[in-house]
Amino acid sequence: MQFEWRYTHEERITVKMFLKQQGVSRRLLTNIKYDGGKICVNGIEQTVRYLLSLGDVVTITIPNEGVQGIIQGVDMPIDVLYEDDHYIAVNKPSGVASIPSFNHPLYSMANRIKGYYEKQGYANQVIHVVTRLDRDTTGVLLLAKHRFAHALIDEQLKNRTVDKAYIAIAKKPNALEQKGFIEANIAMAPDTIMIRQIGYDGQGQYALTEYECIEQLQHANVYAIKLHTGRTHQIRVHFNYKEATLIGDNLYGAKEDDMMKRQALHCKQIRFYHPFKQQHITIEAPMPEDMLAYIKRG
Repeated sequence: MQFEWRYTHEERITVKMFLKQQGVSRRLLTNIKYDGGKICVNGIEQTVRYLLSLGDVVTITIPNEGVQGIIQGVDMPIDVLYEDDHYIAVNKPSGVASIPSFNHPLYSMANRIKGYYEKQGYANQVIHVVTRLDRDTTGVLLLAKHRFAHALIDEQLKNRTVDKAYIAIAKKPNALEQKGFIEANIAMAPDTIMIRQIGYDGQGQYALTEYECIEQLQHANVYAIKLHTGRTHQIRVHFNYKEATLIGDNLYGAKEDDMMKRQALHCKQIRFYHPFKQQHITIEAPMPEDMLAYIKRG
């Protein structure tokens, strides 16, 4: 896979410095050097110490990642929402983990997407999950299709420029306004590796959730939510903290509900800047049937 840039400055800098400015990491440069890639300036192979001049065209060839990787592919259907040479987004159903675990090494979305890559015969079949969703949360799941694409969007995640929008159904609260923010640290609950809780006295990681009530039902409210941080179970913990536990979220104390057999949470939209197309991309997933039925019931 090749990528090309033109150097547009008078000051002479090394190829290494220029590529760093384009998001090419030291690790990726090592892959290029030792795994069959190359760096060219104006069509001639050069080292990273070469000094660039105004107008020089720098081309890197990144070696294919092949089929290596510990994730086993399975032949199961996936609902592709978006795909190009660099990114793929799928609509994750309820009851399926984003990545395999020790107890469940197969049938996660990563396994299914690996199986899809195998059927398509892609040169790069290593799975690069960008955004994860809880097992019972539905909606947009974004993956990078090669390590360079993953590194570039990881920087956006660190800088909080990837917008993730959710829809949730929660019990009517006493402590939430019509719209606003929930700002509270999230920490691991004691004696568990799964449950999170609010971290007091500076414990845990900073977390910020923006919300707006968009529909009032008889016994619950529907919320549009935007995450400003990406902590594990962030929406579920923050809403439980405000006594607005998500409908069906038994892990955080919700009562059994005949209409919702899981937490009523759906990742509706992801928006990010596509570093190769140089434009913003918005990917949306339709509302799942169980949440639509709950809302329709009123």
